[in-house]
Amino acid sequence: MDGVPRVPEQRRTGTSGATGSAEPPEPQESPARLRFSVLGPVRAWRGGEPLATGSPQQRALLAALLLRDGRTATAAELIDALWGDDPPSQALAAVRTYASRLRKILDPGVLVSESGGYAIRSAGGDALDLAAAEALRADAEKARGAGDLRTARELCSRALALWDGEPLAGVPGPYAETQRARLEEWRLGVLESRLDMDLEQGCHAEAVSELTALTAAHPLRERLRELLMLALYRSGRQAEALAVYADTRRLLADELGVDPRAGLAELQQRILQADPGLAEPSAPATEPAAAPLRPAQLPATVPDFTGRASFVTELSDVLSSASSPDGEGQVMAVSAVAGIGGVGKTTLAVHVAHAARPSFPDGQLYVDLQGAGSRAAEPETVLGSFLRALGTADSAIPDSLDDRAALYRSTLDGRRVLVLLDNARDAAQVRPLLPGTEGCAALITGRVRMVDLVGAHLVDLDVMSPEEALQLFTKIVGAERVASEREAALDVVAACGFLPLAIRIAASRLAARRTWTVSVLAAKLADERRRLDELQAGDLAVKATFELGYGQLDPPQARAFRLLGLADGPDISLAAAAAALDLPPETTEDLLESLVDTSLVESAAPGRYRYHDLVRLYARACAERDELPPEEREAAMSRLLDFYLATAAGVYAIERPGERVLDHFAATDHPGLVFADRDRALEWLFNESNCLLACAQQAAAAGLQRKAADLLMAAVDLGESGANSLQFAHAATTVSVAAEAVGDQWAEARARTMLTHVHSVCGRFSEAETEGHRALELGKAAGDPVACGQAPNQRGIIALYEGRHSDAEAHLEQALEAFREDANQPGAASALCNLSRVHLATGRLESAVTLARRGVEIYEVDATGQALRLANGKYALGLALTSLGKTAEAQSTLTAALEIFRGSRQHLWHGMTLFRLAELHLADRRPAVAAAHAEQALAILSGIGGDWRRANVLTVLGRSLAAISHTDRARVCWTESLTIFEALNSPEAEDVRALLYPAAVA
Repeated sequence: MDGVPRVPEQRRTGTSGATGSAEPPEPQESPARLRFSVLGPVRAWRGGEPLATGSPQQRALLAALLLRDGRTATAAELIDALWGDDPPSQALAAVRTYASRLRKILDPGVLVSESGGYAIRSAGGDALDLAAAEALRADAEKARGAGDLRTARELCSRALALWDGEPLAGVPGPYAETQRARLEEWRLGVLESRLDMDLEQGCHAEAVSELTALTAAHPLRERLRELLMLALYRSGRQAEALAVYADTRRLLADELGVDPRAGLAELQQRILQADPGLAEPSAPATEPAAAPLRPAQLPATVPDFTGRASFVTELSDVLSSASSPDGEGQVMAVSAVAGIGGVGKTTLAVHVAHAARPSFPDGQLYVDLQGAGSRAAEPETVLGSFLRALGTADSAIPDSLDDRAALYRSTLDGRRVLVLLDNARDAAQVRPLLPGTEGCAALITGRVRMVDLVGAHLVDLDVMSPEEALQLFTKIVGAERVASEREAALDVVAACGFLPLAIRIAASRLAARRTWTVSVLAAKLADERRRLDELQAGDLAVKATFELGYGQLDPPQARAFRLLGLADGPDISLAAAAAALDLPPETTEDLLESLVDTSLVESAAPGRYRYHDLVRLYARACAERDELPPEEREAAMSRLLDFYLATAAGVYAIERPGERVLDHFAATDHPGLVFADRDRALEWLFNESNCLLACAQQAAAAGLQRKAADLLMAAVDLGESGANSLQFAHAATTVSVAAEAVGDQWAEARARTMLTHVHSVCGRFSEAETEGHRALELGKAAGDPVACGQAPNQRGIIALYEGRHSDAEAHLEQALEAFREDANQPGAASALCNLSRVHLATGRLESAVTLARRGVEIYEVDATGQALRLANGKYALGLALTSLGKTAEAQSTLTAALEIFRGSRQHLWHGMTLFRLAELHLADRRPAVAAAHAEQALAILSGIGGDWRRANVLTVLGRSLAAISHTDRARVCWTESLTIFEALNSPEAEDVRALLYPAAVA
């Protein structure tokens, strides 16, 4: 920037264009150094102490001198800067007075007089915030030129963060006015550069909200409109992108009488033609992407990998066909390795995958599909994990399998990624997980030969040759010990059936026992000849191999191995394991670590353990055979269930203080974990979600339907968050079916109440109403106060969503009565807040506010200020206040709710609160702010909450856009929302139709 001294960076928190704190930047050297700011009010500090810079005219003089880069300004120039063409009669005396006062404030020698003028000469090279911003901008350009977009974006953001509102704020005079315009133009240029880099790095969805607000604030700035079009197009919103161009062309014609510039028109044509060059960032290859965008998930390869040379070559050749440099081999390569358990499929696949990594620079994905177990991984769950690893936010991940698979393939388009799908059950499980695009490859392992996987290169992996088996045994045991007993070593590997996993377990035992000879191990294997003969008979070979390690465990180790293998979850935490074994955590950890050493259990992460799927089956067989008395198996699973239930109930109590639901839970014999704060409690709940839901299903199948239903109620946050709704719904269905089969109306009522809730969260209102009706009938028959209160409460909300206001009010009055009969004050507060929304929908605004306030007051009796249900109350109150026109209080109330929802990981309600804030800002005639909030809501709710909620957000987004003259884009939003409402037969369709066709409605 011309006329600006260059200085090193000065750090300050904030966001681009946002008004920041009036505090100075943190001092970087001596606390007595002078520092100045002009990117906001004109201020000065000595160290951390602010200096009095005087009157507006005196600050104008200081600003004029600071912006001259140390050059002298004559008195005439300063007079012109401060007053322009109409200076006062004593202008020169005033300038001298201002200069004298500033000289007293500043350090000696900083403000100097020469040649009839003044200059600031020795303030230091790093004293001015504007110079710091320019230096950061220059460094950003260098980083961008070098291809380091990530660093360039960070530098631009830091430069923009130095702004503290309007530059030279409150400073009079024509010079300040000119400089303000120049500095604002420079800031917008930096902002456009940063947004351009956002799009180059694939952050288009995040940029839409910001660009929508910016185009509203700067409607004639075509570069912002161009970036918005590109961001919308890359977000899959082509019609809106084209509508932005139409809005821009009309605005420019009306305001300036000109057409859009050539670049904007060219972009419109490229969007119309679906130009493939627009579909992805223009320069992703030079960008050092963050780790989540370039996954490296391959497990570690074993250092003693042995043999399999022909298989390694064969598989490597297939994978290389996906990245052939001649351009003719650009295909999606698929190889499927099949064989019996323990034959080394995973070891071979991981080894080949590591060798192929250079051919797949965009990352490697890995998942254990647990195909040999009773609960194989669901493709939609795996896709959710893959999308997160590829950088997709939780809130952007759709609900259905088809939608997740489509987004997954789109995300991989143009990338070169290797996907390792380990332990697959069958081709049906695998198909949704295949990339489907050229340049990518999938490597699959499984026990079943996948002849129905079209286009796959099939490999049948057999046992090792005798030479390879002996090599593997020798690498683990040591050449010296094997050399002297070669025949015994051959006997060992032969007894293992040349099965790699059996050889590795046997050799590891020998290596850990220095007093044993190879002959001793051979003799031990010979003693178990009847079992070891089975090593050559399919899966029984693996079981016999595991028997080698299991037989050497001491009684406490063996008990732990057997009992922990009974749990269905993908892994188990140390705390859960200790509960199942009824042992102290320290003792449990020692046992589990000893099992890890024997390779019977894997260390999934610090404090977490898992079984290989075949080892788990073997452990369960051991439990059925060896656990005495047999009731101990059921007791261990009951203890595990009690642990999850007690701990989840503790989380529930933190989130919902004072709730009587907990008083109606089945008693537990385990106290559960106790958490120091709310964040740790929620972290436990979401981290344990898969294990907890698996335990609920397993418990229901084992005859513990009541505790299973209670566990679902305690973990309701998993169903409400949106991220775990699919798994939660599946668990609730399992529990309800099991309860129905044994005639347990109490458990079935609660399970169906949870199904009602999760269907409602996902926007499946018809299914929710069906389940809610049945839950209430069962709850009444069983005399369950929980179902009798919660079921009609949820039915009331469903009826409200469907526009059945009389039904809604009746249901909620019924819920209120049931909660009061149970002395459940928080439950009553929930019903009151929901009644508030019914009153609101039927025009009873004053009573709506009164009801919501009563609900909030009840919540506040026990709440800590962050309790989840307090946020629900504030949400309802905010809606009522908005309709009553009390926008300031409504905004404060909704913002408070928003912070709680965000901290509770409640993505659905986070998005819905943003939507309500958008409605508020629209009603308060701030359409640009409303559009930005609606865009954020749309991004969060795109994968959760169902179509009905998405359509409501689109309607408000369209109204906001129309209010800032983005009428074509608004019509696109309304058209989409109308399509959704009509498909759902929702009454909102008529309102949207009136927005699209006002003349027809009139």
